[in-house]
Amino acid sequence: MSLHTDIPTRAEIEGLLNARNPASISIYLPTTPVTPDAQADRIAFKNLVSQAVAALPDDLPRGHAAAIDEELTDLQEDDAFWALQANSLAVFATADRVRTFRLPNQLSAAVQVGDRFLVKPLLRTVTFPQAAFVLALAQGSVRLLEVDPGMPAAEVRVPDLPSDAASAVGKASITDRSASGAIQGSEGQKVLMRQYARAVDRAVRGVLAGLDQPLILAAAQPLDAIYREVNGYPHLAAQSIEGNPETTSDGDLALAAREVLDALYAAELAELTDLLATRDAAGRAARDLTDVARAATFGAVDTVFVDIDAVLPGTIDEETGVVTAGEGDDDAYGLIDEITRRVLLSGGRVLAVRAQDVPGGGPTAAILRYPV
Repeated sequence: MSLHTDIPTRAEIEGLLNARNPASISIYLPTTPVTPDAQADRIAFKNLVSQAVAALPDDLPRGHAAAIDEELTDLQEDDAFWALQANSLAVFATADRVRTFRLPNQLSAAVQVGDRFLVKPLLRTVTFPQAAFVLALAQGSVRLLEVDPGMPAAEVRVPDLPSDAASAVGKASITDRSASGAIQGSEGQKVLMRQYARAVDRAVRGVLAGLDQPLILAAAQPLDAIYREVNGYPHLAAQSIEGNPETTSDGDLALAAREVLDALYAAELAELTDLLATRDAAGRAARDLTDVARAATFGAVDTVFVDIDAVLPGTIDEETGVVTAGEGDDDAYGLIDEITRRVLLSGGRVLAVRAQDVPGGGPTAAILRYPV
């Protein structure tokens, strides 16, 4: 069973955050990738659509509400669309357009109708790496896999990639003695494996140049340590997939890669939390919502943590960053969504995390570029 996903790009997220329309509908729905069970998802979606359409403003231009209802009903009736789902579905609709994103992570059902889209839950998908490369390296074979939550693991064609250690060093076997007899035994094998590892590294770097996705090594010792000595790709994960990759299926390697990515996520989150604590002393951190909003307005936020589940209506002044709390009034919007928008537009990074992962226990916290 595989997930079918559409991971939004940063440009797509910024477009959603900047969109303004008095009839903007946002729908989030947990889904299943198991096609026979998708009927329940379609029924749940239909109910959420009814709820959203009923909440549309009465003063919309003539025909807009009907157009939105028709577009969303068409989506609900699209058999092919519902046959290919992931773990969650995000739908953004106006009278002019419907955009959908099938997501690998589990999100709660939600509906919002307003003059802008509810984007914050979508950010969970792009906060940390969802995809990676796996280098399955053994003496007798080597292959590079691309692991993506939306597809089965796929082998990547790598020009000039050696087929095995022996052929890479021009021998019938790496246990062969050198012509001079100087290199032999276990030390000689390590020298030859190092040559093999260099050849693999050169080939792999030719494919991965300019990318920033993690590369996860699947190899047994001593080849694991030898490859790490010669590796030139800057995003090689510190944690490996242990065991002989020749006896491990691509699917099992993909599952193991997901565990490594989760560990990378936890380590990076801990590192950024420590950095925020360090910046506190220099006045380059903010933990209170009003301070974060002000810093985001001035473009001072380098990295912001936001609670993906927090719902805080209100407004933020465009010039001063002053926060005015709202109680669901017509002019109110999601404060954290707006902070997110301002941080992204100023080139900052947004970490959409669970409440327990926000430093300080509030709905948001920020690492600042400079004191404000």
